[in-house]
Amino acid sequence: MRSKKDLVNDTYEKHKCSKAKIIKMVGIVASSYYKEPSLGKKGNAPTLTTFHQTKGFVEQPVVANSIKKILKNEFIDCGYRLMTSYLKRDGYTLNHKKLYRIMKEEGLLKLENRINRSGSGRKFVKFRKVYTSRPMQCLEMDIKMVWVPSVGKNAYLLSIIDVHTRRILKDYFSFTIKQNHVIDLLSQLFEEYQYPENVVIRSDNGSQFIAKSVREYLGLIGVQQEFTHVATPEENAHIEAYHGILKKEVFARFDYRTFGEIQQILKRFVNFYNNIRLHGLLGRITPMEKWNSDKHLIMMKKLTA
Repeated sequence: MRSKKDLVNDTYEKHKCSKAKIIKMVGIVASSYYKEPSLGKKGNAPTLTTFHQTKGFVEQPVVANSIKKILKNEFIDCGYRLMTSYLKRDGYTLNHKKLYRIMKEEGLLKLENRINRSGSGRKFVKFRKVYTSRPMQCLEMDIKMVWVPSVGKNAYLLSIIDVHTRRILKDYFSFTIKQNHVIDLLSQLFEEYQYPENVVIRSDNGSQFIAKSVREYLGLIGVQQEFTHVATPEENAHIEAYHGILKKEVFARFDYRTFGEIQQILKRFVNFYNNIRLHGLLGRITPMEKWNSDKHLIMMKKLTA
C-alpha cells in the first residue's frame, strides 16, 4: 500500500502544482512530509572511555574491574544507580545511563550468588475444592496473628488441620514463626503417623511456607506441597474457617492480657474443638469421632499403595 508521502510526490510530478496545496489535500502534516528518516540508532555513539580523577581517561574493562571490586564487599548487592554513587566516590565521572550500559555489557546487573527465596517452582493448587476419602490425605496450614495487650504487639499461631476430619493435628503459638519452626512442627506431626503415603499439604504463599528448606524437607519425606493462588483464601478454606471460629468464639469473647493466658486458652479450645464441638459438615459429630471412625483407612491406604 502506497504511503501518503508517495501520493504527494506522484501528484506533484504529474501536475506540477504547489506541494503545500497537495499536502493539505492529502491530509498530512507538512513537518511529517519533510521529515527525513534517521539511519541507525538515534543519539550520539557511546563513549568508549570514562574519566577518573587520578587515572585520567580509562577503558571500559578498568571500570568493570572497579565495579567487581566494589561488589566483592560481602554486604554490597546494588543496582546500577547506587553503583554510580560508589564509583563517583571512587573518583569516576559518569552518569547512571552510561553505567547501566557498561554493567549490562559486562554481565554485572544481576549477581549469581543471590539466594533464591522467591519460592520459584512451587506447585499451585489445581482444584479449589478438596475431596477426601480418608484422614491424612489433605492437610492445610496457616498462620494467624493474635494481639497480646500486655506487650502491645502480635504473636503468631500456626495451625495444621486434617481436611477429612477437621481435626486440628498440631499448632504452635509464639512471637516469631520461622522456617525451622514450621519444619519442627511438621516433623513432630509426620513422625506420629509414620510418614503416611500420598499426603498433600496446602498453604498460602507466606515466606515460612515457600522457604526452600521447608520445601526440601517435605520433598525428602514424600509429602506433596501445594500453594494457593494470590488473594484466594477459599483455596485454603478449612484452616481459614477454623481461624475464623477462633476469632468469633475465643478472641472476641475472652478477656485476656498476657501471652501465657492466650496460650492456655488456645490449648483448652483445641481440646474442645477436637473432642466436644459438633461439626455440621461432619453430620454433627466431633472431629475426633470422625477421626476414630476413619483412621483405619490411613493404614489400609498405606498397605495397598
